[in-house]
Amino acid sequence: MITGGSKMFSIYSFGRSLAGIRRALLISVSLFILGIVAGWIGTGSLERLLMQQIEGLGGISRELRNSSNPQLSFFIFIFLNNSIKGVLIIFLGALFGILPALFLLINGAVIGYLIHASLLQGVNIVTLIVKGLLPHGIIEIPAIIIACAFGLNFGARVARSLFRRRSREDEWADFLRQTLTVSVWIVLLLLAAAVIESTITFNLMS
Repeated sequence: MITGGSKMFSIYSFGRSLAGIRRALLISVSLFILGIVAGWIGTGSLERLLMQQIEGLGGISRELRNSSNPQLSFFIFIFLNNSIKGVLIIFLGALFGILPALFLLINGAVIGYLIHASLLQGVNIVTLIVKGLLPHGIIEIPAIIIACAFGLNFGARVARSLFRRRSREDEWADFLRQTLTVSVWIVLLLLAAAVIESTITFNLMS
């Protein structure tokens, strides 16, 4: 027998939650693509900001590679970093969805900048995508987009509630249950992405 708690975290419940935020998902995808385009053509202050982000990641990567067990260190760092950010960005979306939007734009811009910079340096774009982006990005990127979509939806609900005379507690209770379901699935997806990135991608890019 499946209990109510089990149903709450089932893949069916996860799918229903996603179906309920289709518009937010579309906006999230659009913001991520916009970020990629901005990173591709970025110049001046935007380029300097992206370089700071990339240099920071490069420094962390070097430290992890020099640890006694690089693959385990990469796994722990990637999983904790992504899962904490992935869940936080949902609830930080309560601030009118501003932070999830910025998160999507910045992450998209970093990817766009890296791909463009690699092309200018003569790196084979197919090799970069197949070895560097595709193995973990096929799970990690959708998970982050979903998390940000729920953050945007959270912000929209907060904004709407400010203009309503009477709050609908049942709607909020249902949404918070969906948010909990999605948070669990986001962590599971990012766990799988961390395993892939710390093993397959680690070996392919070494």
